Amino acid sequence: MAELKFTQQQEILRKAVREFVEKEVKPVAAKLDAESRFPMDIFLKMGKLGFAGVFVPGEYGGAGLGMTERAIILEELGRHAAGLAMALMTHHLGVDAILSYGTEEQKKKYLPDLAAGRKISGLAVTEPTGGSDVAGQLSTAAHEDGKWVINGRKCFITNSASAEVNVITARTGEDAKGRPAFSAFIVENTAEGFSPGREEDKVGLRGSSTGDLLMNGCSVGDASLLGGEGNGMKMALALFTKIGRTGMAAIGLGIIRACLEDGVKFAKDRVLYGKPLSKLQAIQFEIARNRIDYEAARLLTYNAVGLKEGGAGADAEIAAAKYFATEGAVRAAKRTMDLMGGYGVINEYPVGRYMRDALTTISCGGTSHIMQIIVAGQTLN
Repeated sequence: MAELKFTQQQEILRKAVREFVEKEVKPVAAKLDAESRFPMDIFLKMGKLGFAGVFVPGEYGGAGLGMTERAIILEELGRHAAGLAMALMTHHLGVDAILSYGTEEQKKKYLPDLAAGRKISGLAVTEPTGGSDVAGQLSTAAHEDGKWVINGRKCFITNSASAEVNVITARTGEDAKGRPAFSAFIVENTAEGFSPGREEDKVGLRGSSTGDLLMNGCSVGDASLLGGEGNGMKMALALFTKIGRTGMAAIGLGIIRACLEDGVKFAKDRVLYGKPLSKLQAIQFEIARNRIDYEAARLLTYNAVGLKEGGAGADAEIAAAKYFATEGAVRAAKRTMDLMGGYGVINEYPVGRYMRDALTTISCGGTSHIMQIIVAGQTLN
C-alpha cells in the first residue's frame, strides 16, 4: 500500500487551520465546554476562512475544495474543540443537502450565506422513536392550499438552538409498495409554527447546541421542498454516509491526536523515580498504543474519504473509519488519563474533556453497533 500523502496545497491548508485553532480556539476551549456554549463569533471567523463552505463551489461563495480538505479541517478543529467541530460538521450536512439536492434557486438563495458562515445550517432527522430507525419517523408534512404544513418533534439535533436554515425530513405519504414515504424541506427558523425546544445537557461535545426542534403547524411554501417529494429517506441516508460519518471519523481522529500529543508531552515533562515518565516501559506501551490507533484511524479515515470523493459507494469503508476512529478516541483518552495518574482527573488538564468528547462521538452519525452491522452486511454480501 502506498504511503498516504497530502498535496502541497492540502498541507498549506492544514497549517493555516492549525494556526487558527491554536490562536482562536484553544484558549477558549475549556470555557466553551464548561459553559456548554456555541461560539458564534468564532464560527463567523471560520466562515471567512472558508471552513463553513469548504466544498461549496466558488459560484455560490464557497472555497471550492473537496471532502479531503474538509476532513483536514475537522481533524485540526477536533484536536482542541471537538464540540465546535461537531457544530461545523452538522452545518455541512445542511449545506450539502442544499448543494447536492437543491434547485438552482435554492442554491442561490441559501448557499452564499451558509458558505460564508453568516448563517448556520443543520439536518434534522432523529426523533424520539429512534435515530438509527430512520423509517420510524412520525413527523408528517401535508400539502394544503399551496403550502406544506409540518407537524412533529425532532430530538438530539445538533445546532438546534443556533441554526437559521434547517433541513427537516417528514412523512408525506406512502410509496408504491405501501411503505412510508419521506420528503425533505428547507425550514428557516423564522417559519410560522417552528421553534427550537429544550436543549440537552450533554456529557461531551459541549461547544455545540443539541436539542429539540418543534413543528406545530409549521407552514412553508412549495419552494421549500428539497430534492423532490418522496426522496427524503434516500437523501438523509446518503448525507449520513458522505458528510456525517466521514466528519465524525475526522473528529475522532483529532481527539486521538490530542491524546497522543498531550500524553507524549506529559510523559517527557513528568519526573518519577528520578527520571522522566517516558523512560518507563509501561508508559511507552501506552504511548505506542495511542500512536498505533492514530495511524490506523488516519489511514482508514482518509482512505474512506478519498474513495467517496472519487465516486465510490464506500459505505463499509466509511462505517469502518467512523467506528474505529471514535472507539479509538475513547481508548486513547483512557490510556492518557491512566499514564497521567492523578493529574489525569484534574480539569486543569484537557484529557478529561477528551474522554467526554470521545464518548459522545460514538452515538453521533450512527452508533458503533450500526457501523458494525453496515460493515458485516457488505462483507457477507
